Formats: sequence, C-alpha cells, structure tokens
Amino acid sequence: MQTHLAPQYRDTPEGREAEAILRSCVHCGFCTATCPTYQLLGDELDGPRGRIYLIKQVFEGAAVTAKTQLHLDRCLTCRNCETTCPSGVQYGRLVDIGRKVVEDRVGRKSADAARRWTLKHGLKSKTLFGGALALGRLAKTFVPGELARGIPSARPAGAWPPARHTRRVLVLEGCVQPAIAPAIDAALARVLDRVGVSAVRAGIGGGCCAALDYHLNDHDSARAIARANIDAWWPAIEAGAEAIVVTASGCGVMVKDYGHLLAHDPTYGPKAQRVAALARDTVEVVAPEWKAIAPLLAMDQGPLRVAFHPPCTLQHAMKIRGEVEEILRAIGHELLPVADAHLCCGSAGTYSILQPELSGRLKRNKLAALEAHRPQVIASANIGCMTHLASGTSRPVRHWIELLDERMMRAPRE
Repeated sequence: MQTHLAPQYRDTPEGREAEAILRSCVHCGFCTATCPTYQLLGDELDGPRGRIYLIKQVFEGAAVTAKTQLHLDRCLTCRNCETTCPSGVQYGRLVDIGRKVVEDRVGRKSADAARRWTLKHGLKSKTLFGGALALGRLAKTFVPGELARGIPSARPAGAWPPARHTRRVLVLEGCVQPAIAPAIDAALARVLDRVGVSAVRAGIGGGCCAALDYHLNDHDSARAIARANIDAWWPAIEAGAEAIVVTASGCGVMVKDYGHLLAHDPTYGPKAQRVAALARDTVEVVAPEWKAIAPLLAMDQGPLRVAFHPPCTLQHAMKIRGEVEEILRAIGHELLPVADAHLCCGSAGTYSILQPELSGRLKRNKLAALEAHRPQVIASANIGCMTHLASGTSRPVRHWIELLDERMMRAPRE
C-alpha cells in the first residue's frame, strides 16, 4: 500500500512504524472474513481493511472526525485478522497507534472521558475494585439473575506453597484477578511446586501490567507503569528467576510486548527486552514440565466434559494454539468441539463496558457455541474472558490450570 505521510508524522517514531505497517498491507481483504465486528455489522469500515484505510488517511493529513474514532473504538483488537493475513500485517500495533493519534486530534465527550478515567483508575486500585466487588457479592442475592451472574462468586484460593525449591519463577497477580479469582495463581503455584519449581508472587510497581492504560490510549502512563514493574521485578530477575509467568493471557501479551513498548527508552529499553524474553504464558511453563507432571496425575477421578475457549490473546497475539487442549485431553477430560473457536467472546479488556451492545452479541454467540454439546465446565486462559462468559451462563467457568491442579496427586515430600 502506497503512503504519503503528512509532515507532522513523517519523522516521528509512531509515524515511521505506522507507515511500515501500512506499506505491508496488500488490501487483499482476507482479514474481513474473520473480523468479529465486520461479521456483526457488515460495514467495511468496521473491518480491518477499512480501519487500515482510515488510519492511512489520518496519517496522510485528512480530516479526522468522531465517526473515524467510532470505527476504531469498535475494534476489539482481537488480532484474528493477523492470524488470517498472508502478508503479516501487524494490525494490532497499527490500530493502537491510530487510536492514540485520533484521540489526540478529536478528544472525547465529557461523559466518555469520565467513564474511561474511572475505568483506568478504578480497575487498577485493588482497594477500590476489591471493595466494590465485596459489596457486589453481599448484594448478589438481591439482584436479578442476569445481573447477579455478572458478579463473580468468591472461591477460596487454597494454600500457596512456600518457596522451597532452587528453581523459581515470578508469577504476576495482576490488578483485578486477585480479587476475582485468587485460586488461579494459587493453582499454578501448587502445580509447579509438585515438580520442583517455586512460584513467587511478583510485586507490580504500577498496579497493572500496563495494558489497561495502553489500550485506553494513555501510552505515556503505560510506559511509566512498565518501568515501575521492571524496577519491582529486576532484583528477582537478577537473582535467577527462570520466567515471569502470567496466568491471564491478556496481561501476558502486554508483558511480552515490553521490549516494543520501551524500544526508544535508552535506560529501560535493554531491561524491557529481557523482561519480554522471560515472559511466559501458563502453558509455556507447564508443558515443558510434562514428564514430571504425568506420573502425578490422579486418573481415577473420571473425565469432565470440557468446552475450551482459547482467548484471542493466546491464539492470535501469542500464536499459541492447541497446547492447552492437548493438556486437557492428557489429564483425562473429554474436550468437546466448539464452532468458530477463532472468534472473540467480546470481553477484550474494557470493551465489554465501553461497547456493551456489540460485546453482548459476541458473548451470546460464543456461549451458544461453547454450550452446544452440553459441557460440564467451560475452561479458558484469561480472567477477562472467564468473567465475561460466566455472566451469561449457569455453567462453571474455570481456568484450565485449576483443572490440572485438581487432577494432580500430592507430590512426595523432599
């Protein structure tokens, strides 16, 4: 795709990156077929190809309107189009750049700006979010069924093993997951402890992995959070931590992208590259330990009928496909077929709050596919997807690492 950047963008890092991505697009339209919002709305401007043209026009100096912003806001950043694209267009990075430039030029209406500010600060505050969730749980019995399902029930985390092994990994707790589902990280810690790896909670310097701020177009704040996190994690990294493990795939993608996020920071750039290289999704840490895990499985418990939802951040952003499903089968569960497993569930970070109508339609479609063969449990790998799906079904929705933890026998004492 030929581009002619306007002077104000030509020599900026964002302009150079956007131009390189735009030039890699051949306008073939394959991406359109797998775009969830295009499937719902049927508008070229609500598909990747149309949005790419909108961003191209912005960088070439064309007028920018609230309508341009709306089409970009409707994008889930699911990156399904990247999986489909034969040219390797880095659409996710392009749309993040485009949204930021458009917001700088168009701004936000006061109500929308206030809502985004509240999300950015409220979700990152463990005190505010945890307190609000606790109040919601107290009131859960007094609200209608659909609203009640949107308030996650409390589940005990269980024991977190002491750090007793030489091999250690850092585990990121995130900002909302400790309040919603502390059992997920604890389950990972128990699984790894049984095979001789200690999971150590990683402090988060900025209160978040930085994804929340970044995808709400506050890129400077996201970089500040990433720097604070690097400072908080660096002593453990220098002490020999093997990996930085993230059980929420949405957060994991962000940490894996720290090298890109801080690429132009002369002080933190090299450290960010090392952090990104150490970042691992849960399955990337568990799968290499399988020879040690397999003998500890309790295979006499009977199979569960499991429908697995692979988060977009796992299958499209990290390009990890089929590995969790293999583990679920290996531990004796019956993995059910799910139609259109490549499509987004509609959670997409804060999308379910900012675009509730589209998000709700995607959730209903996804749950219809997941529940088609009557599973006993729905499994996933991202707290956002899990919470979103659970709000629309009476079936239990679990992280797959919890199912593995339940299948493992107690490891012998050292």
